[in-house]
Amino acid sequence: MDINILKSKKPKILITGANGLLGQKIIKEILIEGKYEAIATGRGDCRLPTEWGGYVYEEMDITKPLEVMAIFKAYSPQYVIHAASMTDVDRCEVNKHTCFEQNVTATLNIMKGCEMTKSHLIFISTDFIFDGKNGPYDEQAKPNPLNYYGKTKIETEIEVQKYTHNWTIVRTNLVYGIAHDMSRSNIVLWVKKGLEQNKELSLVDDQFRTPTLAEDLAKGCLLIVEKNATGIFNISGDELLTPYDMAMLTVNFFELDPKGIKKTDSSVFSQVASRPLRTGLDISKAKNILDFKPKTFEEGIEIMAKQIKLANYKI
Repeated sequence: MDINILKSKKPKILITGANGLLGQKIIKEILIEGKYEAIATGRGDCRLPTEWGGYVYEEMDITKPLEVMAIFKAYSPQYVIHAASMTDVDRCEVNKHTCFEQNVTATLNIMKGCEMTKSHLIFISTDFIFDGKNGPYDEQAKPNPLNYYGKTKIETEIEVQKYTHNWTIVRTNLVYGIAHDMSRSNIVLWVKKGLEQNKELSLVDDQFRTPTLAEDLAKGCLLIVEKNATGIFNISGDELLTPYDMAMLTVNFFELDPKGIKKTDSSVFSQVASRPLRTGLDISKAKNILDFKPKTFEEGIEIMAKQIKLANYKI
């Protein structure tokens, strides 16, 4: 427990899943803005950079109600950004019990903590609640998930909307970015590394998404905090792209040889869980109400390239 944060007059934001890509970016954005106190939580040891400072890390397993309630009781956060989730779509399909526990049950535990402290709950959801027949989708579109992961997320959305204090649901899709420890890859890194190693890469051109830079999603979450915005918001990129499109933008940016890129379609891949073909999100509401301004995918590549160079990562 951090006494300085407890004594601080700044509003406190508790972040679940702080060790993950989005969690890292939210913490970083809070530290940059300097308006809030950051309570980072996660399962296991802290994997955030110690040199950042300015935040407190608390180990918290969100599937264990007593751990959750203890942290909420200690810090009484004004805002909670619930970014922790089981997101491996195929693993969710195979391990449904674990998926339900981590996505639905865990959120109910977080909600109980929020009820006790009357916190504003911000829940991160997904475009996979849709069937992909009519994308891009706005906030009023009717959900129809094709896989178990999507089913747990829409079931959780329904529960969140029963919360008696302020709540916000943030729907996003295909989040990409650079984790500080390079613990996660993404399509840009995969394409760059593969072509530099003279590999042949097959990319589909029949799946459409609006890819979301992790920094943009983090900023969108803090815009919600800043404006005390409630309800459902789509927070994503603004370009409808296929993985093939993203690969070619990567090729052009890094001036790579495109001969190794092979265009294909989803029928050639065998995956455990069904994927919607055309999702993407309409972000008009976030633009108008939150003044949300996402980067283009090309701008996102440039930001990642600078981060890689700055950290001297070898990819």
